[in-house]
Amino acid sequence: MDGPERAHSGHSGTAMALAPLAHVLFTKVMRHDPSDPEWPDRDRFVLSNGHASILLYSMLYLCGYGLALDDLRAFRQWGSRTPGHPEKRHALGIEVTTGPLGQGVANGVGMGIAERFLRARFGPELVDHHTFVFCGDGCLEEGISHEAASLAGHLALGRLVYVYDNNHISIDGPTELAYDDDVAERFRAYGWDVNDVGEEANDTAALERALRQAMAVEDKPSLIMVRSHIGWPSPHLTDTAKAHGDPFGEDEIRLTKEILGLPPDESFWVPDEVLELYRSTVPRGQAMRSEWQARVERWDGDRDAWDAAWAGRGLAGWEGKLPRFEPGSMVATRKAVNVCLNATGGLVPGLIAGAADLTGNTGMKLDGGERQSPEHPGGQQVYYGIREHAMAAAMTGMAHHGGVLPIGGTFFCFSDYMRPAVRLAAMSSAHVIYSWTHDSIGLGEDGPTHQPVEHLASLRAMPGLAVCRPADANECAQAWRVAVDGGRPTGLVLSRQELPVLSETAARAPEGVERGGYVLVDEPAGAAQGPPDLVLIGTGSEVQLCVGAAEQLASEGLRVRVVSLPCWEWFEAQEASYRRSVLPRGVPTLAVEAGASLGWDRYADATVCIDTFGASAPGAQVLAELGFTPEHVAERSRELLRQHRNEGGSK
Repeated sequence: MDGPERAHSGHSGTAMALAPLAHVLFTKVMRHDPSDPEWPDRDRFVLSNGHASILLYSMLYLCGYGLALDDLRAFRQWGSRTPGHPEKRHALGIEVTTGPLGQGVANGVGMGIAERFLRARFGPELVDHHTFVFCGDGCLEEGISHEAASLAGHLALGRLVYVYDNNHISIDGPTELAYDDDVAERFRAYGWDVNDVGEEANDTAALERALRQAMAVEDKPSLIMVRSHIGWPSPHLTDTAKAHGDPFGEDEIRLTKEILGLPPDESFWVPDEVLELYRSTVPRGQAMRSEWQARVERWDGDRDAWDAAWAGRGLAGWEGKLPRFEPGSMVATRKAVNVCLNATGGLVPGLIAGAADLTGNTGMKLDGGERQSPEHPGGQQVYYGIREHAMAAAMTGMAHHGGVLPIGGTFFCFSDYMRPAVRLAAMSSAHVIYSWTHDSIGLGEDGPTHQPVEHLASLRAMPGLAVCRPADANECAQAWRVAVDGGRPTGLVLSRQELPVLSETAARAPEGVERGGYVLVDEPAGAAQGPPDLVLIGTGSEVQLCVGAAEQLASEGLRVRVVSLPCWEWFEAQEASYRRSVLPRGVPTLAVEAGASLGWDRYADATVCIDTFGASAPGAQVLAELGFTPEHVAERSRELLRQHRNEGGSK
């Protein structure tokens, strides 16, 4: 109560109702070592109803994870380690960033997949733990929870223990205003083990029994339903909507503390014996970790693979297996990524690939890869089904669990379904890779509903996400290398249609793609030295159009440079001198991309882009009708040059 009251903001009621459960979990049940929060074989805890963050922060302080009482006093304040919702990397012990309801439900499913995969891959002596998730009615009402729970049940993921805080209260009032699902039957239908313990939210012995019973279930995920009373034991706010989202006020806090036998005039009061009890989790956890460490030292398995998996990278020299594609050949980049995946996948020990019912279409099929399932718990191939929301959030859970590098695919237009999870992955620097294919109006006959237009611009606007659209198969191979080695979320935006392998990429892409942009085709030297007459910038399938237009313009005596700019984020990370060497000042510049023009003004004076939706017709025809041909690019180039001469300058 004291944290939200001091902040004049925050959610006390849910944290109060779940405090007995959290006490049992952190002090009696969960395997964790606050002195080594990244211990690989620890149990994981996810607070999906992240608005109750003050509960997690209290546990982290009490157990000795490094938070201090002053951090709790700074709840929700500028620069604090205790923001309004749990954010990974703000404080030790926070496994994932949660807050948007339902995301944590799906994160936990990903953690369950990761645990089972690693246990099968390296053995139970190294990997043998559970994932615990607290969730509320808001989490279960959000659509992502349906997808995630269905997937977990289908995969028969044991070692997942979810607790549903059934408090019957939402911000608007009683949940019955909009929600009367039979949650128990719903989850049983998904294939979960369900235990409704009823009015036991304050019975610590009953809660411990329920948790341990669920932990014993190995062949399906478990849901414990607890009928709690939000804000208990507040005399006036228990079971009210106000207890959900508002601080209680000084008078109500005093009354509640008196009921609990706490000193009503003390804030953030922690008796020594309470702190001593909680801090006893440290030596208990250290003993567990020491036993595990001894097993690791005795283990005679593949340590290089173990280390690479937990580092989220490939084995030493893995990049030497990257394929090289012959100039002039025609390869769709969605197919090129599959060649890369299969050429190097065996050297990336933690790799798990999958797609949302589009495994072959998005290049995510591992040759000979076993399907992740109870029969093949070490399977690297996950069939997510038509569940983009759950796939993206589960991938984030896998990445933050550690030991797993997930890559997942769908059509680029359906990145819209993934976006909330992608945002949280970017916010928390999750090492995930997205294969977003069918990347433009070049998709063709499926038409505007399936042809991405605004997606590049919208995802480029997301901080912390690298959006990479390679020009050909060789650029795709280098983008795959950078994504694996990079350690942050990367979206590979790939073509459905075949693209020519450009003659320059074999030599220039290895360095150029990593830098985000590079000179693909130099301007002809000519008699005069100095900057080019014109720069054409392209990404993805439009780079070839720039090359073709440059050839036409060269025949007219113009000195035209072609720049491939596959990733704005990587390019912006380069020093200014490099960026200016690629895009010199004062030279008219035309950007060509089959997507929205929004944002291109940072690099170009004019664009050949598309600011309308597409059309249903063969892809080549759609592109041509909307101006994506070398001839049209050349004509727009001439117009820009005329304008530049008339106006006497450019950016």
